Amino acid sequence: MKKIEAIIKPFKLDDVKEALNAKGIKGMTLSEVKGYGRQKGHKEIYRGAEYVVDFIPKVKLELIVEAEQVEEVIECIRQAALTGKIGDGKIFVLPVEDVIRVRTGEKGKSAI
Repeated sequence: MKKIEAIIKPFKLDDVKEALNAKGIKGMTLSEVKGYGRQKGHKEIYRGAEYVVDFIPKVKLELIVEAEQVEEVIECIRQAALTGKIGDGKIFVLPVEDVIRVRTGEKGKSAI
C-alpha cells in the first residue's frame, strides 16, 4: 500500500475529486494548508498599502491506495490539477506498512 499526498490549488479540488471518483477512488482526507515553492509568494495592494503574501493557500489531499493503483492515481491527479502555471502543486508517494479500520478492526487492503 502507498500513501499519496497531493498539494494543489484550491480551485482545482472539485476537478481532482471528480476525476478520482471516476476511477473508483472514494476516500481521501483534505487539509487546507499554506506554503510556497519557487513562486515565493507575491505582492498585493490593500487599501493603498502594499504587502507581501508569503504563504499561498493550497489544499492537501491524502489517499491510501494499493501499490498497483499508484501510477494511475498520480496521473489522474496530475491531469485534473494541471493549469500549466507556476504553483500547480506537488505529489508525494510514501510507503504504508498497514491500515486498520477503527470501527471493525479490519486490516490491510480490506480496511482501505
